[in-house]
Amino acid sequence: MFDSGIGGLTVVRELLRQLPDERLLYFGDTARLPYGTKSGETVTRFTLEAAEFLREHDIKALVVACNTASAYALPALQERLTLPVVGVIESGARAALEATRNRKIGVIGTSATVASLAYHRAVERLATGVEIVAHACPLFVPLAEEGWTHHEVTRLVAREYLTPVAARGVDTVVLGCTHYPILKDVIQEAVGPQVRLVDAGEGTARALSERLEAEGLRAPKSASPPEHRIFLSDLLPAFRATSERFLGQKLPPVEVVHWQDERWVRV
Repeated sequence: MFDSGIGGLTVVRELLRQLPDERLLYFGDTARLPYGTKSGETVTRFTLEAAEFLREHDIKALVVACNTASAYALPALQERLTLPVVGVIESGARAALEATRNRKIGVIGTSATVASLAYHRAVERLATGVEIVAHACPLFVPLAEEGWTHHEVTRLVAREYLTPVAARGVDTVVLGCTHYPILKDVIQEAVGPQVRLVDAGEGTARALSERLEAEGLRAPKSASPPEHRIFLSDLLPAFRATSERFLGQKLPPVEVVHWQDERWVRV
């Protein structure tokens, strides 16, 4: 699994729940985040570099647990890699279409994800006559990492961002950033109880499970739990506390690697 930082651990949490027998390797490019403010070309280059690192570990499938990377780099990954590649955007779009009743769907995410129109295109590939209301919510990422999940500042920011979205009559909102599930309660409060929230991570885990099953790649049941690993390109201050909040449990072993001379080097 790959993400620009640690937000993708919310997707890992879903994978651990839905695929308990799979061994997971997670790479967070924490030295070069955020991806949400960078160009599509830069995001694609960083994503391909991360994929090469994970491929060195003999992975059988790759999950792009980053909405911005999924928006810009997924086609390049699928062209370069021969193994299954699953992104969060198509999975989130499918889940939103299953949830909506009035065919008005809100999408919230980073500035880059919203500007890419990736969710618009994903929905259009799957259905017609659906209205998408997209809104960038960049301050949600630092608030989630700060742990201000129920802080009054977070409530004020959520109301500022989401009141216009709710006013458009959406009945479903896609949490189009892996950080946003941490703020689900505050987001729900801002849009109202009648609006369904779609966590793209849940759909992504389901999509990966179906793909592994279809291709005969599911791990057999094991008496002992698999050994998971986390790789980061920089060990951020307060990383462990924040990461365990996202993952919902103690972290597996963490290793730091640096991009040096066009390759990843273990520190």
